Amino acid sequence: MVANGFGKPIGEDGPDMVAQRSQWHPTELPLDDYHNKCTSAAQALESVRSGMRVWIQSGCGTPAALVDALVARAPSVRDVEVVHMMTLGSADYTKPEFEGRFRHRGLFLGANVRAAVAAGRADYTPIFLSEIEALFESRALPLDVVLMQVSPPDAHGFVSLGTTVDCTLTAARCAPIVIAEVNDQMPRTHGDTFIHVSHISAIVETSHPLLELRSEQFTETHLRVARNVASLVPDGATLQTGIGGIPEAVLSCLDDKRDLGIHTEMFSDGVIELIEKGIINGERKTLHRGKLVAAFVLGTKRLFDFINHNASCEFRPIAYTNDPYVVAQNDRMVAINSALQVDLTGQVCADSLGTKPYSGFGGQLDFIRGAARSRGGVPIIALPSTAQHGAVSRIVPVLEPGAGVVTSRADVHYVVTEHGIAYLHGKTLRERAEALIAIADPLFQAELDEFARRAHYLERKAVVSDFA
Repeated sequence: MVANGFGKPIGEDGPDMVAQRSQWHPTELPLDDYHNKCTSAAQALESVRSGMRVWIQSGCGTPAALVDALVARAPSVRDVEVVHMMTLGSADYTKPEFEGRFRHRGLFLGANVRAAVAAGRADYTPIFLSEIEALFESRALPLDVVLMQVSPPDAHGFVSLGTTVDCTLTAARCAPIVIAEVNDQMPRTHGDTFIHVSHISAIVETSHPLLELRSEQFTETHLRVARNVASLVPDGATLQTGIGGIPEAVLSCLDDKRDLGIHTEMFSDGVIELIEKGIINGERKTLHRGKLVAAFVLGTKRLFDFINHNASCEFRPIAYTNDPYVVAQNDRMVAINSALQVDLTGQVCADSLGTKPYSGFGGQLDFIRGAARSRGGVPIIALPSTAQHGAVSRIVPVLEPGAGVVTSRADVHYVVTEHGIAYLHGKTLRERAEALIAIADPLFQAELDEFARRAHYLERKAVVSDFA
């Protein structure tokens, strides 16, 4: 059995040992301890036993070698719960043949687990990303094992979580077993990204390109939405945006802006060009001036090279980046989020297609509320007016049965489509219906208007006589 740095086999650490590791003293632990912890992925994953709960780092930080070794443990384990946000690569532990061996608990769903959740082989937890780490710390969701991918250590024994701090740094501080894939191609990033080798139970050395997520090519419709969004972005704004057609299109529409900053849950390759042009410089940020603040990135090797040893990029846990109180400290905070449907009262569905979970709560409401409380803030829900190549409207009379409301109608301020901008905050149901119908696709405006009148959101036109 593989031993950790304190002479105990992995998996036999008690609470006292976890506390001891969390209070490391670099002068007490020689770097040679790193080499003593190096082992194979198969040996490291022997510490995963039946009934354990395993956290996997997400996004481009997904530790593919450790995930493969975890799946290989299937014949030896039962009832292992695998917890994570959106990972990249395969998620074979969700396959039908592994039922009873593994069960996934999704906190934000990616394409690799949606089918399993829809089939009932995996679970979905609706939760704000900013509140996940508190589950670990309070032991409402105690973790046994953390699988993560990190950079090689520096001379003082610190490795960096690189592309993906997200909830993983906190998870590693809470779990008794921490298994790290040390990949010499993982960038070394600044901020709250570091963990000492004394806090790692086993190390698996690898050398391979990170998993990438290429940005979606935006369409003409996305560009039309983006131009409307860009009209709401003032000079000196701090931006929160994500990945996808509309976010990428928005970034392409900001060339006439000045002194923009970034405070976001994640960013992608699209920001690099604006930084190189000097448009994003953080000079007017009121929190972490001059710093691009995020919890993780999703992108390509170009982005990984950009963040490597880049002191202008500051990575923090999601509990910090997504805290609405922290977000609100950025003046002129512009939060740009998407939706699957918006009903005529302003309710936003962003995590499910009817009863089928699709993604998750993410950071949408955290940033919408943070921007709403920011001085000069602009909370935006942006979406194309139709789906399925124009066959259905995304502005709907009512949400589909079972659809999840991520952002309440009381939280919504701006809703933007390619047809215009609707401002809903403080508006009546009648005013909301009028504004949303005006930015719906013209093909669907008549039926939306008819529903609104039947629901008494809009008054039916009455004939008033001039004579009593």
